[in-house]
Amino acid sequence: MKVSKRVFDLVFVIPGLIILFPFFVVVAILIKIDDGGPVFFRQERVGHKGRLFRIWKFRTMVVDAEKKGMKITVGQDSRVTRIGRILRKTKLDEFPQLFNVLLGEMSLVGPRPEVKYYVDKYNEAQKEVLNLVPGITDLASIKYRNESEILANSSNAEESYISDIMGSKISINLQYASKATRISDFIVILKTLSSK
Repeated sequence: MKVSKRVFDLVFVIPGLIILFPFFVVVAILIKIDDGGPVFFRQERVGHKGRLFRIWKFRTMVVDAEKKGMKITVGQDSRVTRIGRILRKTKLDEFPQLFNVLLGEMSLVGPRPEVKYYVDKYNEAQKEVLNLVPGITDLASIKYRNESEILANSSNAEESYISDIMGSKISINLQYASKATRISDFIVILKTLSSK
């Protein structure tokens, strides 16, 4: 029997949230101890068919970080908190997005949702990626897991992101989506968990 993507997501997300609840509590305490600010970071992203939604992440940067620098993180960004560096390096800051999956705003595997600022720069071909449900992980995220370090070597990080990385990510996602199955999604999840 063919399993729908939504059923596939829920089979993993519901027990995952139950199992991870104690971990969420520990991380929340560590974030509070670090600088006393909010535990979660909520940011508006562009989802399926261009619909806007607010993504859940553990906060890894100082409060109001978006007002103090670029929309992307480059190298040893001074806005990142002490506990935030650990969460970012291990990708644990992404775990709260399981709530977005539960709500149907995201899937486990799919293109990472962008902020509107970057989506507005898509050309017509790149806009095809908006026909896909965004996800927590994808092959592009694995390939560019060291994106921050890559951009740190550029003289203009934001320009390099838009002209090089953003387009490459979209191409990877569109190619993957054209032949994706639940088995290939599961393999992507395993690759994400095993990647460093």
